[in-house]
Amino acid sequence: MKPETLFLIIIAILIVSFIIDQLLDYLNAKHFNEPLPAELQDVFDEEEYKKSQRYKTERYKFGILTSAVSLIATLLFFFFDGFAYVDELARSFANNEIIIALVFFGIIMIASDILSTPFSYYSTFVIEEKYGFNNTTRKTFFLDKLKGWLMGAVIGGILLAAIIWFYQSTGNNFWLYAWGVVTVFTVLMNLFYARFIVPLFNKQTPLEEGTLRSQIETYASKVGFTLDKIFVIDGSKRSTKANAYFSGFGSEKRVTLYDTLIKDLNEEEIVAVLAHEVGHYKRNHIVINLFVAIVTTGFTLWLLSLFIGNPLLSEALNVSQPSFHIGLIAFGVLYSPISGITSFIMNFLSRKFEYQADNFAKQTYAASPLISGLKKLSKNSLSNLTPHPLYVFVHYSHPTLLQRFRNLKK
Repeated sequence: MKPETLFLIIIAILIVSFIIDQLLDYLNAKHFNEPLPAELQDVFDEEEYKKSQRYKTERYKFGILTSAVSLIATLLFFFFDGFAYVDELARSFANNEIIIALVFFGIIMIASDILSTPFSYYSTFVIEEKYGFNNTTRKTFFLDKLKGWLMGAVIGGILLAAIIWFYQSTGNNFWLYAWGVVTVFTVLMNLFYARFIVPLFNKQTPLEEGTLRSQIETYASKVGFTLDKIFVIDGSKRSTKANAYFSGFGSEKRVTLYDTLIKDLNEEEIVAVLAHEVGHYKRNHIVINLFVAIVTTGFTLWLLSLFIGNPLLSEALNVSQPSFHIGLIAFGVLYSPISGITSFIMNFLSRKFEYQADNFAKQTYAASPLISGLKKLSKNSLSNLTPHPLYVFVHYSHPTLLQRFRNLKK
């Protein structure tokens, strides 16, 4: 295959992916004005429903703009040999291939983030602000950016440096060693994310003694679930939207409740949401997801090992000196259709898991408070209650509110 042919394949993948995403978004947007199903008529009153439609429409139009700008910027970078320029710039800093790769990706990531920051700023301080969701201060917004850069540089830099070093040391077998390192990192992140990463961005405090904690402990005892780490996170620092999540396993397992969740839901509804999260743990969803992520990573690295040594990848991007980091860019685009398929499968599996967790909450606690809690969360976030089925099938990691309602009512 000629480098020019591979270049055209890469461009075609970028454009076709954009078109597919836009078609799905368009189909979904056509459903914004669908009448609410009878079961969900009580979620919004007429004025609130009109507000939710305006919010969804505004986010859809803004999404078209950001996606189009991103595609145009990416295509221009490819057509005008941007990767060759950045590679040359990175090589002016050092001769070591690992250092060159770190500088190369550092430049790419920072430039990309600078380009996206105005759109992120507008989304936060104009759209989210207009509809009453935003609590983020400008100081927090930019501090989050800075912290994200530092975390990406440290964690991403260490992992990338290790993978390239294995490649230099072991050749095509590097993927086995890289897989081992990434697996250890993934397990450690699952174990200690809430303990070490979350505090960099949010304050977590143990749930204080009271009727809510007592109800949670009573439920946990009833289902034979040891739960002594119940935390409240200051989600209201950034948004009014509410959430709860389970993290870790073994002695590190904990449940985290957003302070906005405690504000929006009554105690019975909060326990029902918690019962759903316990259902994920009891049905081994956390371990299964971890296992699938590890296997998928292994497959990706193995596939990478088959192609990364081919100079054609670098030549397709008009870079004269073949390197791991340039090959990684080309491979990333070529792999994206496969990544889309695996993401689709994971979403399908995730929706199955959500039904199972709902059923667990229904069987061990009650269905009605979970239903009312889900309705309140949907209302307060102006959620789309009438999404297009194809959009749900491809993109949703959770069933729709209507699907969950009907399942819980069975």
